[in-house]
Amino acid sequence: MQNILEVKNLTVSFNNEKATDNLSFNLKKGENLVIVGPNGAGKTVLLRALIGMIPFTGEIKWEKDIKIGYVPQKILPEKNIPLSIEEFFKFKKFALEQTRKALQLVGINDLSILKKKIGVISSGQLQRILIAWSLIDDPEILLFDEPMAGIDIEGVWL
Repeated sequence: MQNILEVKNLTVSFNNEKATDNLSFNLKKGENLVIVGPNGAGKTVLLRALIGMIPFTGEIKWEKDIKIGYVPQKILPEKNIPLSIEEFFKFKKFALEQTRKALQLVGINDLSILKKKIGVISSGQLQRILIAWSLIDDPEILLFDEPMAGIDIEGVWL
């Protein structure tokens, strides 16, 4: 089976301190990879390097034209941000029906949430919104950076 991701000798440094050092691995279609470690171990750094958000040395090679969904560890929106959840989803240019399906996948069935401002919903609701946002494009790869942070215990088991 063909690799969808190849990482060779990946090193990420900040101010001469290595966050990852000479990391190599492959991922094949259908495989799952879980990265576990204590705070500060470099999990977020690895994910950000994989999507090209930060500079690195080594090689990261994704399968050509692969669609990636990414859920960041945490976003702290300004409380007064004038952006509704509906407007946030419109950036993806999908129909309301597709947005509704993505929201249902994360346990949000009440579409009135779409009218709420993104800065006033709870952190757990925001995390679910971010997961739905990552799913709406039907990605082939999902990168989750602590996706259950702030979600209630019932929501974790959806």
